[in-house]
Amino acid sequence: MPEPSIDVPVAAPTAKLKQPPAVWAVLAASVVAFMGIGLVDPILPVIGKGLHASHSQIELLFTSYFLIIGVSNLLTGFVSSRIGDKNTLMLGLILVVVFSALAGQSHSVNEVVAFRAGWGLGIALFISTSMSVLISHAAGGPQRAVTLFESALGIGIASGPLLGAVLGAQTWRAPFFGVAALMFVSFLVIVSSVPKTPAPTPEHRTRLTEPLRALGHTGLALGSIIALLWNFGFFTLLAYTPLILGLGVYQLGATFFAWGVLVALSAVYIAPYLLKRYPVTTLLLPVLAAVTAILVLIGIFHTSESVLVPLIIVSGLPLGLGNSLLSNLLFSVSHTDPADAAAATNFIRFTGGAIAPFLAGKLSEKVSTQAPLYVSAAVVLVSIGVLLASRGVLTPAAPRVQTPEEEFARLEDEQRKQLATA
Repeated sequence: MPEPSIDVPVAAPTAKLKQPPAVWAVLAASVVAFMGIGLVDPILPVIGKGLHASHSQIELLFTSYFLIIGVSNLLTGFVSSRIGDKNTLMLGLILVVVFSALAGQSHSVNEVVAFRAGWGLGIALFISTSMSVLISHAAGGPQRAVTLFESALGIGIASGPLLGAVLGAQTWRAPFFGVAALMFVSFLVIVSSVPKTPAPTPEHRTRLTEPLRALGHTGLALGSIIALLWNFGFFTLLAYTPLILGLGVYQLGATFFAWGVLVALSAVYIAPYLLKRYPVTTLLLPVLAAVTAILVLIGIFHTSESVLVPLIIVSGLPLGLGNSLLSNLLFSVSHTDPADAAAATNFIRFTGGAIAPFLAGKLSEKVSTQAPLYVSAAVVLVSIGVLLASRGVLTPAAPRVQTPEEEFARLEDEQRKQLATA
């Protein structure tokens, strides 16, 4: 008999659409933010030719981006607890506007890589804080906020390659300028739609060490390692396969658009359906095995576009499932403050996984075209072993009992938010 699910009951359907303007503003900006993940996929070959860059140099566009996102997760709580959520959102958006525009006017691949890192800092500040804002303002509770956030993630990932293809067909610089323009519009919408948050008091400020302290929880630490190994495979597939497909800009855009649609559908609809019936650790095993098999098959058939394109598109299903399942697992396994737990796990999974694109480029240059895929498959296979060995501690944590001081602080925060939005 299936074990009971750890999911929180889903709110009424009407709550999904009846949301305050602040929620829709943050969601719209989140869609544009997530476009940046797949935006450069269709133009990777064009950037390589235009800037005379090797595979490993091109892959640094992803490594610098994901590495800075990972490290910046240690800073987001520290920053937002001092300048407030709205100011943090606006700071993140402005950083993306500036650095994406600078990337568009670059004259060397090293400049693009450096500006892409600044872009990652802005994304980290915005994305981490946007979830807090959604949970605070969304009708339907935290579970509805998470569902809305996953929807924005799916739409952004799916539409990013399309935008990159349409703009990149003219020049590889256009997608970067396009993101800068869209993010500036998002900034204006956030300014006008999101209520000003009260100035944080000293006792509510987050220390830089809080996320690292959260990793003292064994289940959270092991879950983060599984997520790191998973991201290694995910980032290899996302960042490296466009270089071996041999397709034009529009064909690459269409391929990764279809891939992104499956990522979104599986994360938003299929994963919640399955989690109501089976425990998350049971579901993760076949998903990890499927991604391992797909990476091996892509390596075997790396010279056949007729096989590669369907394989890459279909990989969106297990990749979307895996992302959602891992988020569910990491959210439930620790009784640590959710913001600190999320920052800690994102630090581990993004910082470690950021190695994958650069390593893929080096392996393709020094070993063979298929070597990065086989190495990534082996890394994801290791995650299955870690999962099997740690299933005993990857169980839902007991509800965390708040101290009287924490409960008083929570009620005080709610009162201040109500006064700010009145």
